[in-house]
Amino acid sequence: MRALVVLGATLAVACAGVLFPFILRGKDLLWGKTEDSHVIRILEESRLVVDNAIYNTMKRNLNKREIISPSQLLSFSKLPEPTSRAVSRAAEIMETSVQVMRRRGYLNLKQAQPPTDALSEDLLNVIANMSGCLPHMLPPKCPRTCLADRYRLITGACNNRDHPRWGASNTALARWLPPAYEDGISEPRGWNPHFLYNGFPLPSVREVTRQVIQVSNEAVTEDDQYSDLLTAWGQYIDHDIAFTPQSTSRAAFRGGADCQLTCETRSPCFPIQLPAADASLTAGPACLPFYRSSAACGTGTQGALFGNVSSAHPRQQMNGLTSFLDASTVYGSSPASEKLLRNWTSAEGLLRVNTRHQDAGRAYLPFVPPPTPSACAPEPGADPAARAPCFLAGDGRASEIPSLAAVHTLWLREHNRLAAALKALNAHWSADTAYQEARKIVGALHQIITMRDYVPRILGPEAFGRLVGPYEGYDPAVDPTVSNVFSTAAFRFGHATVHPLVRRLDARFQEHPALPRLPLHDAFFRPWRLLWEGGLDPVVRGLLARPAKLQVQDQLMNQELTERLFVLANSGTLDLASLNLQRGRDHGLPGYNEWREFCGLPRLETRADLNTAIANRSIADRIMDLYKHPDNIDVWLGGLAENFLPKARTGPLFACIIGKQMKALRDGDRFWWENSHVFTEAQRRELARHSLSRVICDNTGLTRVPAEAFRVGTFPQDFESCEDIPGMDLAVWREALPQDGTCGSPEGVENGDFVLCEESGKRVLVFSCRHGFELQGQEQITCTPQGWDFQPPVCKDINECEDMMDPPCHLSARCKNTKGSFQCECTDPYVLGEDGRTCVDSGRLPKASLVSLALGALLVGCLAGLAWMAICRWARSDAQSSLPVVDGGGKVASPVQEMRTSQHSVPAQGEEQDPAWGSQVLLCK
Repeated sequence: MRALVVLGATLAVACAGVLFPFILRGKDLLWGKTEDSHVIRILEESRLVVDNAIYNTMKRNLNKREIISPSQLLSFSKLPEPTSRAVSRAAEIMETSVQVMRRRGYLNLKQAQPPTDALSEDLLNVIANMSGCLPHMLPPKCPRTCLADRYRLITGACNNRDHPRWGASNTALARWLPPAYEDGISEPRGWNPHFLYNGFPLPSVREVTRQVIQVSNEAVTEDDQYSDLLTAWGQYIDHDIAFTPQSTSRAAFRGGADCQLTCETRSPCFPIQLPAADASLTAGPACLPFYRSSAACGTGTQGALFGNVSSAHPRQQMNGLTSFLDASTVYGSSPASEKLLRNWTSAEGLLRVNTRHQDAGRAYLPFVPPPTPSACAPEPGADPAARAPCFLAGDGRASEIPSLAAVHTLWLREHNRLAAALKALNAHWSADTAYQEARKIVGALHQIITMRDYVPRILGPEAFGRLVGPYEGYDPAVDPTVSNVFSTAAFRFGHATVHPLVRRLDARFQEHPALPRLPLHDAFFRPWRLLWEGGLDPVVRGLLARPAKLQVQDQLMNQELTERLFVLANSGTLDLASLNLQRGRDHGLPGYNEWREFCGLPRLETRADLNTAIANRSIADRIMDLYKHPDNIDVWLGGLAENFLPKARTGPLFACIIGKQMKALRDGDRFWWENSHVFTEAQRRELARHSLSRVICDNTGLTRVPAEAFRVGTFPQDFESCEDIPGMDLAVWREALPQDGTCGSPEGVENGDFVLCEESGKRVLVFSCRHGFELQGQEQITCTPQGWDFQPPVCKDINECEDMMDPPCHLSARCKNTKGSFQCECTDPYVLGEDGRTCVDSGRLPKASLVSLALGALLVGCLAGLAWMAICRWARSDAQSSLPVVDGGGKVASPVQEMRTSQHSVPAQGEEQDPAWGSQVLLCK
């Protein structure tokens, strides 16, 4: 009852806290129009609904941390960083409010004309602002300093000067075809069970997995050309360019049903229904939990506020990362992530490393800081409640499997190696210059390895030349934004190349006697296997010298992924193939034939047509038996099952989509490494000499590697000494120390840094502050004959707690400003939830109550003891006074004699003792 009262009070304060600034801004808007005031109230109700769903989810997660489910594990590992989380929450508030308006008759979403006539323009702005969406719908402010052409922003914004949001993090994925939603706006394919496609309902995605996709672990065919590192690199690069946040809440907005427990389709729950014979897959309900991806601000049902929702504003999904090949896996995609990843005390511009563990003297990734919930499983023998920390990297999925963690670790080490070497070459560089230059090189190496070594092997040489071709320079008309079909379907082809085993090898690239092969389900989210079981080297050897799984039409995905994904004890499991199919439907991806037509491929109208694209007749027939019509086939399945192109690892449809996307990522990136202004000609030559094999040589204990890291080879004949593997000569990055006595050496700023550059032949310093501080003074100062034209600026701490429009802490928490940051604090027994900003009831008594109870018990005990002593004294004195002692002569004894008699005499044997006197003496002894 107490918790309900506190929660109710919190919600009331929330209403007042949000409405108060608005009331001050425009009373006439609230009271001038009755309808407008209704809309404002609806918006506030929606905010409370969303926050309450998030609150209840975090409370359930807090109570279940000792027994975590696979879907919780997946959600924790994909927990978006704070900026993405704020955008997702804002979009859900806006979406919920529009749904309420529709139910109450304010909006008619089926009307042909734009429905904005019912709402004033001012009110539309207020709705966008109060939901939190407006800042994420406006173009960003782009810097105009001399560094604008030198280093890319961490958010990816302002890459294109005319379209600064293209490719930026936390923007909508691109649409190459209009989405296919059942209501034309937001409802996924398969949302309504009675909705028919070409006269037939869509098959259950789990049934598609069982009948078409899955194969036993023992039946997989291994690739005779490519190593497991090809698969690992594909997954790693996918995590560099795309991450779609799931709904920030894990419960239905109206009704509050837990998506973990319900099989009812109600946003954001879109559960995967299980066939009756398959219900044993989960110990809970007869479905697998599935959460819809968050809608981008101003799209889907929110689009009712901003235009004709039937055509202009269907639901779009958000990419939480930058679209560019820029090594955001290493550096993050937001200032908040970068703040956690950098070592701010280093003069060399290093990244943070693990302070508790080392790998034969080499660095491991750091651990995620609290209060971020750990998605990682504990090592054997550890307390299940004390889960092992996950690794912290630029992408939150780094700990999913050992191969992914290994590649992340390689690049952490490579950055620190490069930054230290560059600082040694250029002692006058600031820490920020060394960091940015090393980041720039690492990003270029990601681009080179991907476009030169990886993509041609996937598409095949002929398709690569036709679809991607040689680099012809930056094209500002090309939108590099990652497309929905690429991230949700085409680039997930790699799931069909995942081997069911983790192979760890000894120094001679043989099976390690102490480190046997691991089935994948024993490696999911277990970073301790790297820490305690041989470190990085055995895993890297296995990636280099063991083949990937071959994508065969009747062996599309092994059972480790379809039956045992993220399996943990007896808490159920997930199915990656079904998740992929359901995600495509959630995102409204059009069917297989629509995409074939988009790529200039012929539509498939009959079974015979389908058999021309899928040579395995048995698989083609099974697909047709399930879908009934070729137009109904999910694009991920259709593209995955196609015949390979020559010397490729995918078919024509996915080659088309992947090739188009990779070309856009290259040609639409102003900071692409081959663009003439990004590096000097000498630097480009050195970059082209580098390779993934060289990165492995420089950052592990391996002394022999294949010259081509993605080619599977036999040790030792296909391996070369690291001494013979070429690499970069960093001498071409040496800069002469400026010989300018007028201005002298630049001075740093506390809690900030500077980078030196040139503008119109003059030395220029550009200053920046760390995350949590703001610049006061001139951002850029120039060296003149009289000295610096301005004094260096200062970095002032930002008091985030004063932000009333976008408060950093939920109203249930108290915001405390700290230097460069803030803390959200809770009143006992409330504790911070997994978002680090909301207080969640821990379910226990407050510590103060426990102390009070203990003190009260002690006080009661003391009072009882004192009372008992008083009673005993009274009883003794009463008994003695009522029984006078008589001496042998019949005389009454003196007082002294009486006292002595009472202390030393007892009734003789056979004498009768006074019952009152006897009982009092016994009880008080």
